[in-house]
Amino acid sequence: MEEPRLSHRAAFASAGRDLPEESRARRTLVLAGLAHALHDGLTDMIYVLLPVWQAQFALSYGALAVLRGLYVGALAALQVPSGHLARHLNPRTVLVLGTLLTAVGYTLAGLSGGLAGLCASLALAGAGGSTQHPLASAAVSRAYGRTARGPLGIYNFAGDLGKATLPPTVSLLLTVMDWRAALWVMAALAAVVAVLIRCLMPPVAKPPVADETAAAETAAAPAGKSAARGGFGLLLAIGMLDSAARMGFLLFLPFLLQAKGASLTIVGLALSLVFIGGALGKAACGWLGARLGLLATVIATECGTAAAIAGVLALPLVPSLILLPFLGVMLNGTSSVLYGTVPELVTTRRIERAFALFYTGTLGSSALAPVLYGRLGDAAGPVWAAGAGALTALAVVPLMLLLSPRRCHLRILKDPES
Repeated sequence: MEEPRLSHRAAFASAGRDLPEESRARRTLVLAGLAHALHDGLTDMIYVLLPVWQAQFALSYGALAVLRGLYVGALAALQVPSGHLARHLNPRTVLVLGTLLTAVGYTLAGLSGGLAGLCASLALAGAGGSTQHPLASAAVSRAYGRTARGPLGIYNFAGDLGKATLPPTVSLLLTVMDWRAALWVMAALAAVVAVLIRCLMPPVAKPPVADETAAAETAAAPAGKSAARGGFGLLLAIGMLDSAARMGFLLFLPFLLQAKGASLTIVGLALSLVFIGGALGKAACGWLGARLGLLATVIATECGTAAAIAGVLALPLVPSLILLPFLGVMLNGTSSVLYGTVPELVTTRRIERAFALFYTGTLGSSALAPVLYGRLGDAAGPVWAAGAGALTALAVVPLMLLLSPRRCHLRILKDPES
């Protein structure tokens, strides 16, 4: 009776191991994209719940930002520790455990009896979500190697599909059940995704430690080493400002729309329009990047972001809703281009650490910036605070002008034959 059990266990542990390399890479991309869609959707569905929590707990804008910041703060703070844990366990196992922890966090959030319990549960859910970005993106990068830029764009596109799907789903659920039951539905979805990753995703290769990798890393020293540090630092700063502008504005979008007369269902639809635009922005920015280059693409999207925010602030409800998909293209399109640039600025064995540091910075910015914007909103009103998001987007432009020549120099050092 024990033999079939052992056979089943062995087959379960080697899921995807006997597939051809191309099929393994494709399956890795699909499952990593599914994880990205789930976790990004669970993160951004909080925007739909903010007005509900404000009414129930009588919270200020600053307090709402702190509430969301607990989730995103835990998400950001544990990016690097998640990468370290993956060195001892298989990255796939860490990703599964993190997804299950997110499910537990949202389950407890639905069971919480007050604000303190909700805060603790959201922080727990965010801690589970910290495993997704560094491990899933690095898994895709390792599966595709030098050709990873395109698959990484698809991976980022999947995250926007989750943002476009889960927030409106929650808004619809809120019309037939209370917010606690809606969170339980989302927790069950997270548990299902965790099982799918465990059963179907191939084991993720660990970072290479071969001597030739270390030799390749030092071949461009000292000029390449200093350029890499400066280039990655600038890229990180740009990503942090981009995240701050996006999250700062999205914090106030539901309240701006409610002031124009939108219902909670319309708010959910509006967020869906933004995130659908964001998903399209991945493809649009990929097309623009291939034709205009990184510098022109990022400058265009950040200036477009500022202009679209100004339009939403000035226009009445219906024109604002029409403008939201374009705003989503501008808001989210930049991030895909920035994520795809990370592997160009680091060596192969440092990909996990680079992604972890990049996501730590960008997610940390998305957690802290809304708190600052929230205080500005309490002092000056949501319109002025949202306008500050537009100015933050414009602050990316001078940094991008500094990054572009460094990136070109690094590409020559890393691939002198190109």
